[in-house]
Amino acid sequence: MASYNVGSLFAGVGGICLGFKEAKVQSKNFNLVFANEMDKFACHTYRTNFNHPLLEGDIYKFLNPEICDNVIEKESFEKQRHYFFDHQLTVLNGGFPCQAFSIAGERKGFEDERGNLFLSIIELINQMDKYSSKPRILFLENVRNLLSHDNGNTYKIIKAKLEECGYQIKEKVLNTMDYSDLPQTRERIYIIGFLNQNDADKFDFFDICEKEYKTKKTLKQKIENIDKVLDYCVTYQTAPKYYYTKEKYPRYFIENGINLTKEITEEHQFYQLRRGMYVRKNKSNVCPTLTANMGTGGHNVPLIKVNDGIRKLTPAETFRIQGFPVGHGYTLPEYFEGRKLCDSHLYKQAGNAVSVDVIKLIAEQILKILD
Repeated sequence: MASYNVGSLFAGVGGICLGFKEAKVQSKNFNLVFANEMDKFACHTYRTNFNHPLLEGDIYKFLNPEICDNVIEKESFEKQRHYFFDHQLTVLNGGFPCQAFSIAGERKGFEDERGNLFLSIIELINQMDKYSSKPRILFLENVRNLLSHDNGNTYKIIKAKLEECGYQIKEKVLNTMDYSDLPQTRERIYIIGFLNQNDADKFDFFDICEKEYKTKKTLKQKIENIDKVLDYCVTYQTAPKYYYTKEKYPRYFIENGINLTKEITEEHQFYQLRRGMYVRKNKSNVCPTLTANMGTGGHNVPLIKVNDGIRKLTPAETFRIQGFPVGHGYTLPEYFEGRKLCDSHLYKQAGNAVSVDVIKLIAEQILKILD
C-alpha cells in the first residue's frame, strides 16, 4: 500500500487527522507523522486517541526556539523541530484558529493575534523549503466568514501569501449536512494548495461536488442520522446535570415568559436558548453549528426533548455530531492531571473541531490524484 506522510498544525482534538487517517482509496492511504497543538486540554484528548508524536506548545516558539524562556524549553523545541524537518511531507494541514474571523466572535482578523497565526504557516513552509522541501499539498480549514471578512480583503491576502509560496489555490465552502450523514449545519471553507500543476489539474472535486456529492435528505433520513448520535441511555436518573427543570432553572419555566416546556415540544429537533431571552428551533431540522462558546456555559449547548424531560447535549453527543466515533474507537478522557475533567473543556473542544466525515471525503479525493 502506498502511504503518504501527513503533518497537522493547530490539530485540536484531531478531527482533520482522523479524517485523513480513515481515508483510503484502493491501495493508497495517509500516514500521520506528527501534529502540533498548544491547548493542554486538547492535547490530552489528542494523546488519548493517537499514537504518533504530538508537538505540544506555542507555534511561534517552535518556529523560533531562540525566543523560549529558558534553556530547557529551547532544547525541547529544537528537538521537536529536528523531528519535524526529518520527515518529508506530502500533505501539511491545519485548521488555523478561526475566532478572529468568525461571525460568532469580534471579527478582528489580522488585528487579532489568533488571526496572525495563519502567517506562522507561511513561515513554516519557508523554513521547510530551506531545510528540505515544501509539502506537496496544503490543506486548510476555516469558517465561511473568512471569505467575506473585511470585504474579502482578508482572504485575498491569505490566498496571495500561499501563492507566493508557490501553491495553486482552490477553495470551496461546504456544509456538513450536505456532504455527510452528520446532522449538523456547519458551513466551512476548505482551502487546498497544490505545489505541482499536474496535481491541481487533476483535482476537480470542488468543481463537481455539488452535482455529484451533495445530497438533500428527507426528514426521515435526518431523524435516522440524529438517532445515531444521541445517547438514549442518558436519563434524568443517571445524569441530572444535563437536564433543565423548573426547580433548577425557574426563570425558564415562567407561564407568561420563557417556558421551555411550551417551546421545546418536538423530539429529534434541536433548540437553542438565545441570550436567555428566547428559544429558537433550528430550521434545517438538524443541530445548529456547534461553537467553542459551548464551553462558556450550558445555555450555549443545543437543547433537545427526550422521554423524561428537556436536556442539553452531552459532550459525547457533541463529539459524535462532529463525526468522532465516541464509544467506537474514540475516547473522551475523564481525568486530567489527576482531577475530573470539566465538561466545559470537552464542549469547547467539540465546538472548535471539524466535521470528520467531510475531511475524510476531501482526503479521499486528494488520494485519488496522488501517485
